[in-house]
Amino acid sequence: MAWTDERVELLKTLWAEGLSAAQIANKMGGVTRNAVIGKVHRLGLSGRATPAKPQRGRVTAPEPREEVSAPSAAPRQLSKPSAQEPEFIAPLVLDSGDPTTVSTIKNNMCKWPIGDPAKDDFHFCGQPTLSGKSYCAYHAHMAFQPPQQRRSERRPEQRRVLAKPERKRAVG
Repeated sequence: MAWTDERVELLKTLWAEGLSAAQIANKMGGVTRNAVIGKVHRLGLSGRATPAKPQRGRVTAPEPREEVSAPSAAPRQLSKPSAQEPEFIAPLVLDSGDPTTVSTIKNNMCKWPIGDPAKDDFHFCGQPTLSGKSYCAYHAHMAFQPPQQRRSERRPEQRRVLAKPERKRAVG
């Protein structure tokens, strides 16, 4: 399918009306949703006059809006999650005076490793776990962070950029 001037103008009009790429593809015929998205991108039509129309039968709740305040002189700090970090509790020492090891750990004990597994003093936290979990509250807080928090804590140099592999050309 070739993009004629008439079809491009129709695409621009339908896009400005707020139709989705799938709706535009259906109205135009002979073009896929992905072709519409590609052409919109190449034409630079990212802005819309109106938001996309919701499909019939679907009810969506309006998104809560954040209040915008005047910028302050001090830079804004990212807010920490509302859940406070649990208090550290020292690893459990068994009645025998030994730390929790592979041979003494039970299902309801924290399996957070402490030390080097190649050394003789390697052991586990051993504190009681949250119901059905592998770690106590303190170590679960360390092990499981919300995805947004992990992404925001990464520095740009820590993000990996995958380069496209170079193609080898056949000589001949």
